[in-house]
Amino acid sequence: MGAAGVALSLVAGCENYPATGDAITTGTYEATATVTYTWQVEYAQSFDRRQTIHQETFASTSLVNRNGVQPQGAVTGPDDEGLWWPALPPRPTADELDSRQRQPNEQRTDPLLQKDVEYAITFDYSGQRRTLPTTRSVYREASQAFAQKQALELTYGPAEQSIGAARRMASFDR
Repeated sequence: MGAAGVALSLVAGCENYPATGDAITTGTYEATATVTYTWQVEYAQSFDRRQTIHQETFASTSLVNRNGVQPQGAVTGPDDEGLWWPALPPRPTADELDSRQRQPNEQRTDPLLQKDVEYAITFDYSGQRRTLPTTRSVYREASQAFAQKQALELTYGPAEQSIGAARRMASFDR
């Protein structure tokens, strides 16, 4: 597919997980970055009137990156964020695009290929395994620690519902 045939939009994983809570140290963890390509199109009777616009989602493909290691099924990468990506999903056909029109007089945008990344970290602490959302910086730090077989100090976000920071530990008995 030519470069002119693909419009990309990146929706990055939320970098909004402040490190406000307690810190814990763990030697057992897995950082993941789930990357997804999705075709989206907007339809509207008039793009000047926001209330008439509806968004339709078409085919998507996803791939889970674990600890910065190239996953099976990766087609491109690593990108400048250290992530590997799957094959592009098939672009919507004219018939598929037409079938999503709600009104005969609706207009539509050209298909837009969205890129999305969701970061998470799974870790063991005090006999419990938890998986929490996190940020790109925590994913990168955990990936580097994994490659060097180092433990991590993880700092919880608000109400222990996310991980806001990670720091490699040079010496820790895993």
